[in-house]
Amino acid sequence: MNLEHTVKQFDADLEGLRTRVLAMGGLVEQQVIFAMDGLESGDMALIERVIANDRQVNRHEVELDEACNHVIARRQPAAVDLRMIMTVVKTITDLERIGDEAKKIAKMARDIHASDTRMVPRVDLRPPADIAVGMLRKALDAFARLDVTASAEVVRQDREVDAGYKAAMRQLITFMMEDPRTISSSLDLLFVARAIERVGDHAKNISEYVVYLVKGRDVRHIGLAAMEKEVAQQMDNL
Repeated sequence: MNLEHTVKQFDADLEGLRTRVLAMGGLVEQQVIFAMDGLESGDMALIERVIANDRQVNRHEVELDEACNHVIARRQPAAVDLRMIMTVVKTITDLERIGDEAKKIAKMARDIHASDTRMVPRVDLRPPADIAVGMLRKALDAFARLDVTASAEVVRQDREVDAGYKAAMRQLITFMMEDPRTISSSLDLLFVARAIERVGDHAKNISEYVVYLVKGRDVRHIGLAAMEKEVAQQMDNL
């Protein structure tokens, strides 16, 4: 009976960790969306809220990291249970970094809208940002459902975000060359575009951790084709 109780408590601990990761992911997703909204609207209250809420994201990471350490110390997990905890630790690190990127976007938005005299080039960064946010949402859903197929889709979408970043960079360089008055704002927008690209990279990382959790295989740096092969093998084994 005691053993059964211990097993149930351990399962509850792991489920609690997973639920808290998803809650942190929801907050981080909201941070990116609000940062982009602030960039487009110039809503200073919203921008400042994103910057202030980064402390909440950091607190989530610290508390979850401590919780993982406690579970390891008390339960001494092995095999898939240990992979779950390792996946949580890696995932919250990437989520915290996405939060940092949202804060960067908000700070750039504050600088851009702080002065009415600056020349701001017209570059639409919303499409790559929407893709990056969608990648994060899908990666978190893959984590929740242990869905390796969705993980592969996230990695595939990262190419679209990269293409959007390169296109924005070319546009902004052109603006700076044609009109030096846009240099300051163009550089700020370039930092925003880079932050969006990094959000996509971190979402891709999270999706790769899901494959590691489910299959026990590290698929980082092996390329999209090799990852899709791993996923196909997983589906064949079902």
